[in-house]
Amino acid sequence: MTPYLMELRGLIGNRLLLLPSVAAVIHDHAGNLLLQEKASGEGWSLPAGAIEPGETPQEAIIREVMEETGLAVVPTTVLGVFGGRDFRYTYPNGDQVEYVVTLFKCRVAADRGAWTDTETRALGYFARDDMPALALPYPVSALFLQAFQPGL
Repeated sequence: MTPYLMELRGLIGNRLLLLPSVAAVIHDHAGNLLLQEKASGEGWSLPAGAIEPGETPQEAIIREVMEETGLAVVPTTVLGVFGGRDFRYTYPNGDQVEYVVTLFKCRVAADRGAWTDTETRALGYFARDDMPALALPYPVSALFLQAFQPGL
């Protein structure tokens, strides 16, 4: 949790927090989707995270992907912006959040070789029909419908 979010949580406790965030759709040359296995044991998800104060969504997705995967990316397309009640999530500690997610398609510019984020246990590319159990705090069907649209 960032210092900014820690400060907010100190003020509002576990109450609902509207949180602007980003998520990345990254495909390999075969069209498989990159997923991150969470170190917490929650399962797999898209590389994603919160937008920090003063940061643009494009800057946030570049930072989050680098931290969580070690990949330098270029965001190429906004695939959609998702939010509302379906994007509410309550964490095991009781913190409530409602995400507003900007979903970016990203191109890999370079592989830095290692991630720096302690939230990542493993990375893998998966075909649509071979997805592992997912633990995303937003509707998976909406994100993966966008992720696998032909030509994107």
